[in-house]
Amino acid sequence: MLDVPFWLWATFAVTVVVSLAIDLLAHREAHVIGFKEAAAWSGVWIGLALVFGAVVFLVLGTTPGVEYTTAWLLEKSLSVDNLFVFALIFAYFKVPRAYQHRVLFFGVMGALVFRGIFLAAGVAVVSRFTAVLFAFAAVLFYSTYKILKGEEESFDPGKSFAVRLLRKVMPVRDEYAGMKFFVREAGKRVATPLLAVVAAIEAADLIFAVDSVPAVLAVSDEAFIVYTSNAFAILGLRALYFLLAGLLDRFHYLSKGLALILSFIGVKLILQASHKLISSSIPEIPSPISLAVIVTVLAAAVTLSIRRPVPAPEPRSDPPQEEDRDTPPS
Repeated sequence: MLDVPFWLWATFAVTVVVSLAIDLLAHREAHVIGFKEAAAWSGVWIGLALVFGAVVFLVLGTTPGVEYTTAWLLEKSLSVDNLFVFALIFAYFKVPRAYQHRVLFFGVMGALVFRGIFLAAGVAVVSRFTAVLFAFAAVLFYSTYKILKGEEESFDPGKSFAVRLLRKVMPVRDEYAGMKFFVREAGKRVATPLLAVVAAIEAADLIFAVDSVPAVLAVSDEAFIVYTSNAFAILGLRALYFLLAGLLDRFHYLSKGLALILSFIGVKLILQASHKLISSSIPEIPSPISLAVIVTVLAAAVTLSIRRPVPAPEPRSDPPQEEDRDTPPS
């Protein structure tokens, strides 16, 4: 069990709260976030994650530091799938670009809470029932199969459980009302589509947690490591979305890379469980090797996507029309 001093937990909590408060104040007015602003905020979130990782190295040691970095990078790479779903949800609900940051802000806050619950439960289960790692590995292998076969589950924002539940609890109007989540109509409190979008974002995160939680638990079973790494990865999702908006389809090899990473993590889980349950002679994959594999696969996927872009669709040509037989030849 990792001995984490209370002040380090407190530092993490204060960093997250202050960062969210600054982010909210900086974006309190609705506006479209451009590439430069998104790049600047991405740099801030990545910088915070790396600085905190350096603190983990200095305070807790090399092994926890490597595990934190590996888990953060793993969650960051798996989060790319979330970006595609964000784009799908925004298109489905026709969310104005000026309101998208506010939606993602509250979506991230919900994700921090739910991931904390899932990861705490996962750590507790793994610590008592090591054999569950085999089940986690099976989940990752199944996810790999779906990605490689192009059978990833489609996500219908309008039919998600969270959106359907919201519509049962209160009526949802068709028109947006600025950045408001609620308005009063005929003396009744009514939700705006913006609240339905937040519900859809939360539902999507619950779906992605099925892959994310087992994957990060393969890196570490320490609550501090898995949650802080997940939190910093999630905090940077909004800026990453606006940074890559419109460019996601260009990284067409990234899904294959993520499939390879998931299968690698699945093997790591099997070896980890076998080492503890079957024989200590069965080797485990060290965290530095895991980190190297993740970095190499991601770099290769991005490089291949850039060097081998998706061919542009050929322009459709209209079929030649038959000559009018009643018209005499010229």
